[in-house]
Amino acid sequence: MTPTESVAEFARRAGAWLADNMPGIDPASPPAAPRDDERSWRRARELQKRLYAGGFAGICFPREYGGLGLDYEYQRAFDEASLRYEMPLILNTPTFTICCATLLDTGSEEQKKQHIAAALRGDEVLVQLLSEPSGGSDLAGVITRAERQGDRWVINGAKTWSTSAFAADYGLCLARTDWDVPKHDGLTMFLVPISHPGITLRRITQVNGSTEFCEEFLDGVDVGDDAVVGEVNAGWAVASRQLYHERRAVGQGSEFASGSGSEGGHTTPVDYADLAEKTGQADSDRVKEMAGRALVHRAVAEQLIDHVYRSVRDGTLPPAAGTLIRLFHAETVALEIDTALSIAGAAGVVGQYGEGLQTGFRYLSRQSVAIGGGTTEMARNVIGERVLNFPREYAADRGVPFNQVRHGQER
Repeated sequence: MTPTESVAEFARRAGAWLADNMPGIDPASPPAAPRDDERSWRRARELQKRLYAGGFAGICFPREYGGLGLDYEYQRAFDEASLRYEMPLILNTPTFTICCATLLDTGSEEQKKQHIAAALRGDEVLVQLLSEPSGGSDLAGVITRAERQGDRWVINGAKTWSTSAFAADYGLCLARTDWDVPKHDGLTMFLVPISHPGITLRRITQVNGSTEFCEEFLDGVDVGDDAVVGEVNAGWAVASRQLYHERRAVGQGSEFASGSGSEGGHTTPVDYADLAEKTGQADSDRVKEMAGRALVHRAVAEQLIDHVYRSVRDGTLPPAAGTLIRLFHAETVALEIDTALSIAGAAGVVGQYGEGLQTGFRYLSRQSVAIGGGTTEMARNVIGERVLNFPREYAADRGVPFNQVRHGQER
């Protein structure tokens, strides 16, 4: 692009390029792209390579790391232009909106030039290795350990609920490197290769049959100092920034997402008019009122994204305000799915209407929006303490060396 290209000019150029280079789709019925199918990831990498070759990858990432270095307005214009074309949407989260965004803020120059650029070229997929089987929502309580052995770090432990780790090349892994200090002070973030022979990866089967999530067992995974993201024993600062990006990504408010369509249809907003018509309730005032309430929440959520983004950018709100997007998104999605199931009724479970039955399937994973990016309860704490400046909650382990804290399976 030229330095003086306006958003409108950029959008026209993007539209022309998309028409010539990307497969067209019906936005209301996008091609299936299940996250637990390796073919979806191969296809996403292929499409990402096209975007990169055409000069439309990483619109908001700096040019020195393979992006275009443009403002969010350009990305949103591209997203609008790309709605009718197949896009590598599954690469957005966690690769671009969380992992690459975190490396951009906290990684070394070498890590940024190697991994952000590789992801934008479609050569790498990045994931998060954060949660642990015994950790619950206390991320700072991780017990995966990394020990110094010669000139290497050796990591041992277990991670779980890692999104699409089976398709990834590298993972951001939080491990404990000092047990003699309080839990937040003894952590280090590492960038580890998923193909390392010391990593055993298993798929997790969810209630809806999906195997998108994984668990990983790390046994003698050795990495060098170049794998450390940020500083040794300062991993909580990296993890905090990572959570900031994750909450914005979960809330659909990240400037690093490329494309805004639906991943294979499973995130397509509920069409209440169609659902009411197919279930014989098109004239029901009760159904119209319920649908209207859900649609108002959807509209407010879209406006909140723009407001929070601008307010954080100009300093009116602190970075933690990104959690507002995450919290309201979770409440909006829960309301939309609950409303859809209330309208569908029995059709959402055993009915003959495809739309109604799909609503029932989506209800099975409804609670995931209250967990991803940290639980809704944690989001409320973050807003209260870091945005509204309320007093912090009491924590019995605050300031206590981690080796003196009861954790895991201890009684």
